[in-house]
Amino acid sequence: MKMILLLTAAVLLDLLIGDPAFIPHPIRGIGWLISSMEKLLRRLFTDDQHRRALLAGGVLAAVVPVSVFLLTFGLIWLAAAIHPLLGFCVEVLLGSLTLAARSLKTESMKVYTALKTGTIEDARYAVSMIVGRDTQALDDKAVARAAVETVAENCSDGVIAPMLYFALGGAPLAFAY
Repeated sequence: MKMILLLTAAVLLDLLIGDPAFIPHPIRGIGWLISSMEKLLRRLFTDDQHRRALLAGGVLAAVVPVSVFLLTFGLIWLAAAIHPLLGFCVEVLLGSLTLAARSLKTESMKVYTALKTGTIEDARYAVSMIVGRDTQALDDKAVARAAVETVAENCSDGVIAPMLYFALGGAPLAFAY
């Protein structure tokens, strides 16, 4: 029951405030950890042997999610040690940061608005903010298609999967995902 309440509160918080600009997004910290570890592992595994590169990749793939899980778990545990309600609130906040529903809606609506009221250049720019492909040659139909495709993909990656992992193991597992 507690997990349902935590997940519901995290989803509602994401829908209400999304990813506020005044909170440094934890994904940036995870990206820093990955980059730092990759540099370290490249120094430790200096030769180009395929087996050593695979081992370094395996170390990176194991250490990052475990570290993120433990850090998130520790933050929630410390907050709960101060007061159970504080622990609940910290888990809800952290859990909401693993979700991207509001951000996805906000960014995709910029594409919709640009297609409806702006120029094709405005629409291309708006869609370029959410896709990883070159948008300069896209017509209005291709811009719309690119936006729909990315919303579908990111709904899975940024909403459904984090909710599933949150339901299974709380914010620590959602962050590890």
